[in-house]
Amino acid sequence: MTARNRRKRLARRLPRHRAWPLTTTEVNESLGELASQIRELRFLNGPGSGTIVLGARWLAPESRNYGRGIHPDSVGFYVDVHPIDAADRAAIRATLKEAALPQLHAWITQGLADAETWRQTHHLHYWRLTDGRLTHADEEM
Repeated sequence: MTARNRRKRLARRLPRHRAWPLTTTEVNESLGELASQIRELRFLNGPGSGTIVLGARWLAPESRNYGRGIHPDSVGFYVDVHPIDAADRAAIRATLKEAALPQLHAWITQGLADAETWRQTHHLHYWRLTDGRLTHADEEM
């Protein structure tokens, strides 16, 4: 294995006490045809995001005035799966599959159907799990 591939593989590792609550297959199966609308599905490997277990964002095109702007290939939906404690993986996974993934599907569907004004603005949506209770809301970006 080349050093590049080894670094790439190590970059996706989590410490033993951390785990991702979902797999790529579970997210893609839940989204169905909408999976093709996802520009990037990331599995974050940092120290953790507190109570956040799943995140989604809409990256809108920006004005190209004064050298600013976003490449058209970057416009779209992005999904982040946040690491959690490995001991809680089974319970969190069940909650996410039952509630969060259908809500993610609905959020993407609504975003695609919304007016042009929605699509011209960045959006950020988080699912948080606190004391076994899943909440979700749009947040400012």
